[in-house]
This record gives sequence, structure tokens and C-alpha cells, in this order.
Amino acid sequence: MSARDEILARIRAARPTGSVPVPRDYETDPPAGDLIELLVDRLVDYRATVRRCAPDELAGALAGLLDGVPEVAVPSGLPGGWLAAYPGRVRRDGDPDPLAVTELDAPGLAVVSGCAVAVAQTGTLILDAGPEQGRRLLTLVPDHHVCVVRAEQIVAGVPQALRRLADPTRPLTMIAGPSATSDIELNRVEGVHGPRRLDVLLVG
Repeated sequence: MSARDEILARIRAARPTGSVPVPRDYETDPPAGDLIELLVDRLVDYRATVRRCAPDELAGALAGLLDGVPEVAVPSGLPGGWLAAYPGRVRRDGDPDPLAVTELDAPGLAVVSGCAVAVAQTGTLILDAGPEQGRRLLTLVPDHHVCVVRAEQIVAGVPQALRRLADPTRPLTMIAGPSATSDIELNRVEGVHGPRRLDVLLVG
């Protein structure tokens, strides 16, 4: 018997033949304190810009964040009222055709989206390709992403977030600050795998 065969034989012998119970008693109690403040603290630590506004101030707050941005791309299901105060050009993905990568990568273009749920403990925004979020491509290619998060979408931890998703099998994008990477000398570079700038607008 070769070494390879011996290793594989041991793996097969160790493999359970019946079902294996998996513990599901995850921590469900929310952390002490305000979930919104915890989320803000995490996002700012990840170098995202965070602003807060009341629901009736959403359009004006978005227009302020997009000041100087000539055009924005938005998912097909983004509420029209969100950008009612924005004077620039709004390009709706899929109206009539999906925006091409070259269009999404155009200088000066920003993307505005909602999110499915936000995790306070990890500072993570989860997008599940819903109507207010659109295709993954839409929020990964442009250099500037503005994400709207409603207060009721914020949960304490990942288990609670997964239970909030309408369909966990849909493609998920998990965002924790601007896209960044570090080399072996810990030199941080932003914008390598996604938007270089992330603005989060907390509503509520």
C-alpha cells in the first residue's frame, strides 16, 4: 500500500457513517448598548464615512453626499424618491439594458444602493441582490459606493443577520468599509477589489 492509499484509507475509516449533530445554540442575546452606535463605531474604524438622518431627510442627505458627482448608477428597484434632490444624471441598471462594466467603471460615477441587513458587532453590510441592491457587479465596480441602511435593518450578530435574509442561497456581498488589502509589510491599499470610498447613510 502506498502512503497515499494509507492516508485515504484512514480518512475513510474516520469518516462518520451516520448523521452528526451540529450545535445551533449560537449567541442570540444582543450586546449591551445601542446597536446603531456600535455599527457606526465599527464602520468608522474600517474607514467608512457614516452619516445619520431622519427618514424625511433622506433625499437631501443623499444629495449632500453626492455633491459634485455628475452621475450615479442605481439598482432597478431603488425607490425614486431617494434621489429626488440629486441634480445629476441617474442611470438605472436594466433600464432598458444592464450597465456594462466599462460604464460602471467610468471616472466620477458613484453607485447608490440599499442593503438587506447590517451587523453591528462586525460592522458588516450584507447585500443579497434584492431590488434595492441589484447585481453584485453594480456595487463592486464603481469607485464610490453610497449605501443606505435603515435603523430597523441593524441586528447584533451574524446568526441574527442570516435569519433576516429572505433567501440565504442568493448571492451575498458582505461589506465592511472600503475595499482594502495589505501586503506582507502591512502597507494598506484601498480600492483594489471594490469601491475605494464607502459612504453609509443611516436612516432613523
